[in-house]
Amino acid sequence: MLFSGVGFLFRFLPIFMLIYLVVPAKYRNVVLLVGSLVFYGVGEPYFVLLLVFSVLLNYGLSRYMFWEPGSPQKNRKKKRKRRRKVALVSSLIIDFGMLFVFKYWDFAADTVNSLAGGETVPLLRLALPLGISFYTFQMVSYQIDCYRDTIQEPAGFVPFAAYVSMFPQLIAGPIVRYEEIADRMQNRKIGVRNLENGLKLFTVGLGLKVLLANQIGTLWNTIMSAGAGNLHITVAWLGAASYSFQIYFDFWGYSVMAMGLGKMLGFRIPQNFNSPYVSRSISEFWRRWHITLGRWFREYVYFPMGGSRKGKLRTVCNLFVVWAFTGLWHGADWNFLLWGMLFFVILTIEKNTYGRRLERTAILGHVYTLCLIPITWVVFAITDMGQLAAYLGNMFGIHRTEILVGVQQLVRYMKEYWVLFIFCIAFITPFPAKLYHKYRDRWFSIVILLLIFWFSVHEIMIGSNNPFLYFRF
Repeated sequence: MLFSGVGFLFRFLPIFMLIYLVVPAKYRNVVLLVGSLVFYGVGEPYFVLLLVFSVLLNYGLSRYMFWEPGSPQKNRKKKRKRRRKVALVSSLIIDFGMLFVFKYWDFAADTVNSLAGGETVPLLRLALPLGISFYTFQMVSYQIDCYRDTIQEPAGFVPFAAYVSMFPQLIAGPIVRYEEIADRMQNRKIGVRNLENGLKLFTVGLGLKVLLANQIGTLWNTIMSAGAGNLHITVAWLGAASYSFQIYFDFWGYSVMAMGLGKMLGFRIPQNFNSPYVSRSISEFWRRWHITLGRWFREYVYFPMGGSRKGKLRTVCNLFVVWAFTGLWHGADWNFLLWGMLFFVILTIEKNTYGRRLERTAILGHVYTLCLIPITWVVFAITDMGQLAAYLGNMFGIHRTEILVGVQQLVRYMKEYWVLFIFCIAFITPFPAKLYHKYRDRWFSIVILLLIFWFSVHEIMIGSNNPFLYFRF
């Protein structure tokens, strides 16, 4: 079920919110859990069973981690440590094992079969459960935090299950740590002000998704349909820019909608983006882009391996592992691994040479970032390595075939999309967000939000391009 779909906007959300607000506060976690399973089950009727199984298994292992049997005092501490390790390792094997089977098995099997010259490993051809990467990471973070004693008392079953399956962030994040919402799981108040601000924020996210991401995405699709190797250099860069805008407003829009829904439910879902395209380096870009994913890899992979505390060589090795996993987390294909390795190389160079100087520059850092980011997104977007090489070649003026989409088409595209580009450029800056927070309670802001909602619904109803790009990750 899409946040930007008619079924969610006019059926699921109104019915759910009516029940959620009417029931006594002590039953709201139950309503949230059931509603979230219904939300997920509408789109994934079979994989909802996988989600339930994962929740039950992880809940049982977390309780086992805290279990204190009546053993002799001299052995209790040792047995507790062993029990916690067993629970943690078991959860990691099972959670990442299921993620590997559904997401990476066929990729690994294809690779092995290619090297072996025959089908030595069978392909499973399983459909990818929606949101499995996100809810797996949330459950793993919960288990590790329990093991580290960051979480001192285990959650009850309903709060834990509601935390994992909470529909605002279930299928595309942000990745929320349990300690961030633990208090509100037990005690939260929902006032008119929260409902109003949440609905406003949801409308902003809906507009970012439907009116910006979906519309600029049509230009990327049009350019790609002409052939990745047939583009004039200017058209290739225009397409890269359009995809850069599409993926940003698509994912940012979803995250803002999730934050708005969280406010309506009485939660504070963490910010996932902070104007990443105004960064002055790629390092800064990744401090601003998909903040909760970067935090997850930093706290659960990079720091445990030693981070940057054990010398330059070890730091480079740690960065390599983190970015290999980051690339593969986004998808089981070679272009995603290449995308992760590209960032690894850039960030390693920045960290050891010009990174800090670059971030102190007024203009050069912005130009540097805005030139590199579209290149990285092209690597991210095109899974076919031949097409990817052809498109990147076009971006640098290298053409293997005749140019079929040239300057005339560029002029036509710009005539059609120039207004949209102006809006996209304006909204990658922090100024619209600042204006929103300053004037969100003024009457004219309400009128603008109503217009955004009306135009968004209109676009949805006429059946315009409406997928969430991050749903496939």
